[in-house]
Amino acid sequence: MSTVLPGRALATAATATATVLLATALGVHTATAAAAATTDKVLVIGLDGVVLDRMKAANAPYLNGLMAQGLTARSTLYANPMAATSSGPGWSTIATGVWPDKHGVKDNSFIGKNYTAYPDFLTRIENTKPSLNTYAAADWEPITSTDQNGPIFSAKVDKRLSLKGDRDGYTNEDPKIAAAAAAELRDQNPDAAFVYLGQVDSAGHSYGASSQQYLDAIARVDVLVGQLLNAVAARPTYAQENWKILVTTDHGHTGSGGHGGSSAAERATFVIAKGAGIPAGSVRHDVKLADVAATALAHVGAAAGTAIDGIPLSAPDDNDPFDTLRPNLQARVDETGIPAGVKGFTHTPPAGWSVDNSRMGSGGVTEWAGWAFATDEFWSQSQRDQWRELNVRSRDVFAVADSDEWDDKSHTGSFDSTLVTPAWPVAGGTTRTLTYQTHYRHEAGQTAQVLVSYNGGTPTVVKDYTADAVAKAESLSLQVPAGATNVQIRFRYTGSNNWYWTVDNVKLA
Repeated sequence: MSTVLPGRALATAATATATVLLATALGVHTATAAAAATTDKVLVIGLDGVVLDRMKAANAPYLNGLMAQGLTARSTLYANPMAATSSGPGWSTIATGVWPDKHGVKDNSFIGKNYTAYPDFLTRIENTKPSLNTYAAADWEPITSTDQNGPIFSAKVDKRLSLKGDRDGYTNEDPKIAAAAAAELRDQNPDAAFVYLGQVDSAGHSYGASSQQYLDAIARVDVLVGQLLNAVAARPTYAQENWKILVTTDHGHTGSGGHGGSSAAERATFVIAKGAGIPAGSVRHDVKLADVAATALAHVGAAAGTAIDGIPLSAPDDNDPFDTLRPNLQARVDETGIPAGVKGFTHTPPAGWSVDNSRMGSGGVTEWAGWAFATDEFWSQSQRDQWRELNVRSRDVFAVADSDEWDDKSHTGSFDSTLVTPAWPVAGGTTRTLTYQTHYRHEAGQTAQVLVSYNGGTPTVVKDYTADAVAKAESLSLQVPAGATNVQIRFRYTGSNNWYWTVDNVKLA
């Protein structure tokens, strides 16, 4: 496994062989090493502008082998006005583990960048565990070069390699990056590394993601990825090391080529992960692009800080009850902008929860007749460019009340629906903390209230939204009255062709 299979495209037999070899080198070996690991190490491979479904269709045995031996997770990006679906915001999110409303990069001008407050994960490692060795290599200059708008990875990184590959479509510089990084991985001692390859994005711009040239570019990059994986497996100390491999991309591409906008194709990204503790062939729906940095930091034991948005892949499942609804999701009924094959909504709440529609008008768009439970892929495509794409802090399935979309079909009355939690046990005289993720867009004439009732008593308002609360983590302190034994939370939304409110991951700490 110390050599790379040659050629721009591999035959079917070679694909199967390479996948088996990958399973041997980075599958069984990783699991064995982890049992007696003395050193945790992480490699993040960044592939610019790669569409997951096209990767699966390409002659890419190493990348498809990683998916077979580890985790594959689709993820969606924001869109404007939070940030464009372009490389500057994308790689900044991957590197820093926070969304553009924190790191400040909205496009490739890098105006507003705030890497001082939200540094890249290699810099965080240097700040908290300086004894570890860090490495970054890229041929898109803002990632590692001090001469450009970045650098995304700061000068605190122990070793950075920067090449300029945009003029040749990265086909000349990508192999140089891979060769140098492979030598570093095999012969030196990096504990955390980031390696970027850019030619797939260039092919997307020139020929479109639907083209054969795009598939050919993925095949060429796959050979380079294999070179990196082979280098890791060839390390003299590999048997005493516990490696985690992460592969990701910064944005998607349209079939005809291009990105930057709000379409599902442009917003589509993914995270692939391989390492001890990750089930082979697993698929997850709750992973976000910001989780790459969080996972890398957690794997090498470096502090992430409280401000990071990402969650390590190894973190325990938060048991969000909304996520249990995924098997019950339905396809569109009245909506026309959502692809017919996308199953992404239901009105049936999770066990113990309820929806009170006793004040709800009749008619309207079926999908949004009262509180619904939906995915980003489904809800954000109901109407683009109205900030639905900014709901980045919700994961998997979330609750949504959308009077704007409901109003698109004739109805009587107005939108007035209340989402009700189970009756959670509490102790009188204590303080409890209600936390949830929310995305709220305000307009005069609508209301959004959080109400609390104890022991079935009259609900009282503890939070009243009167302004936008975009992609926000909420934390409300509740003073439990003496004698109370249980509490119920209500989320009541009213409106008439106004905007919307989403709620996710509701917890009483």
